[in-house]
Amino acid sequence: MHQNLLEEYTDFVDKVTSEASKSSDKMRERINYLNSKDIEMSRLLTAGIGLSGEVGEFNEIIKKMMFQGKTFDDVAHEHMKRELGDIMWYVAQACLALKVDLVDVINTNKEKLSKRFPQQQFNEKYDATRDQGDI
Repeated sequence: MHQNLLEEYTDFVDKVTSEASKSSDKMRERINYLNSKDIEMSRLLTAGIGLSGEVGEFNEIIKKMMFQGKTFDDVAHEHMKRELGDIMWYVAQACLALKVDLVDVINTNKEKLSKRFPQQQFNEKYDATRDQGDI
């Protein structure tokens, strides 16, 4: 019974997977297309994959402090600071890949959040009911 479910699920996963995810040739076509749109896909992939890893390492420290009794001390503080540095390195890679300025990214984010929270203070209502186009 379980084997049949696993086979059905594997077949389902294969059917709903994009061609670029299943074929190196199709993936190369997508990379070439995106590179033609002035995106440096090698850097963008490095940034995306690297960010997920580094954020995971940062969260691992938080998890150990919250749920496993690890002490927050100078060593933990320095470790978190170093992981934030690694995260920033990958953010800079993403900016290079997309040819955007990090200061512009920060200003755009501040503008977006200032519109969402007009009193410049978190409000659950504004956070839950966003205006159209507020992503």
